[in-house]
Amino acid sequence: MTTEPMTSDEMIQTCLEHTMFSWTATGKVSPLPIARAEGVYMYTPEGKRILDFNSQLMCVNVGHGHPKVIAAMKQAAEGLTYVFPGAATEPRARLAKRLAELCPGDIDTFFFTLSGAESNENAIKAARLFTGRFKILSSYRSYHGATNACMQLTGDPRRIHNEPGSPGFVHVMPPWPYDYSFGDDEEQITAQHLRYLEETIMYEGPETIAAMFVETVTGTNGILPPPKGWLQGLRALLDRYGILMVCDEVMCGWGRTGKLFAVEHYDVVPDILTMAKGLTSSYVPLGAMGVRRKIAEHFREHVFWGGLTYNAHAYACAVALAAIDVLVGEGMVENAAKQGAVMREEMDRLIAKHPSAREGRCIGLFGMMDVQKNAAGESIAPYNGTHPAMGRLAQFFRDEGLFTFVRWGSFMCNPPLCITEEQLREGFAIIDRGLDITDEVYEG
Repeated sequence: MTTEPMTSDEMIQTCLEHTMFSWTATGKVSPLPIARAEGVYMYTPEGKRILDFNSQLMCVNVGHGHPKVIAAMKQAAEGLTYVFPGAATEPRARLAKRLAELCPGDIDTFFFTLSGAESNENAIKAARLFTGRFKILSSYRSYHGATNACMQLTGDPRRIHNEPGSPGFVHVMPPWPYDYSFGDDEEQITAQHLRYLEETIMYEGPETIAAMFVETVTGTNGILPPPKGWLQGLRALLDRYGILMVCDEVMCGWGRTGKLFAVEHYDVVPDILTMAKGLTSSYVPLGAMGVRRKIAEHFREHVFWGGLTYNAHAYACAVALAAIDVLVGEGMVENAAKQGAVMREEMDRLIAKHPSAREGRCIGLFGMMDVQKNAAGESIAPYNGTHPAMGRLAQFFRDEGLFTFVRWGSFMCNPPLCITEEQLREGFAIIDRGLDITDEVYEG
């Protein structure tokens, strides 16, 4: 039976009638109709071109429809696609060996999942089983996934609507406060925060805390690289109390920051490293929890009480190998570092030109810009709130063919790592015109 391709309106209406969407009431969502995608561009059924300035959810790192990955997918589909998780397969073996070669330090053993949330869920289990402790620390400005335990691990407001949840999670202030007026002496900020954190550990009882989860570079809650010396200081602090460090690199890993893994910027090896998204560039679902040798050795003798039907899915592992080969072999990690300098230049240009542009942060091609409402630097939108001008800005981006996320008083700048300088400047040219909207409501 042949079926005629849907128009945009048909696609939207059918999806609204028969599916639910993430983080929204279905009656209030306006989904973007996409028929195909190639490189850094997406296309509607009618052929409108849209520049993907967020790699979808910071995940299509090698770009859309890369021919080498597609070819590998076709080849893998003709071979072994699925066997039960207790089987040994060549894709499982080859991917695990490749990851052992690429991951920092002695992280050389992996538990495969289907998502970042599942990777973090299993990291929670592993930390508790390994240490015999129960409590988990994480930051208020964090996102770690939407599954049950990960929703409580998450610090941002999406957690609130899923409470009460699993017990044992303790949230702490992040090193960077939400209000920027804390000063810019990063070494002082680091020293003060680590002192506060040690006091929190004392109050909670260090013998009760299994691990602290951190996004190596905070993602949706600000694109916040840690202040100078903080991650190294955190490593030493947690070691002092026998608390594991878990680095969530679901967003910031796989080249996004201009290094293969963001921890490489800080010369730190976590006890557990979680990943997904860029692992396959999201061509198929796959995540992984990587553990250091001491933890792997523990679970050679003790049961790891975790399991998934799709653990080490043969087809997904084969696709991951192809995506990694493209990412590394075509120099996309290096391109992220190179184009990150262009992004920094463009952000600085917009801040100098537009009074409403408050700040731009980027590390590699992991970026965000904040919008202010006055010369005092107040955000145009309150925490977990919005402003009509930000809604108009989001609509302008959509109308002008720029896909990104506008959240509260900020918007994302996270294009695929294959983007060229010309394409990157194309995106910022649209942003330049859009900021005229927020300039109009700026209270000079």
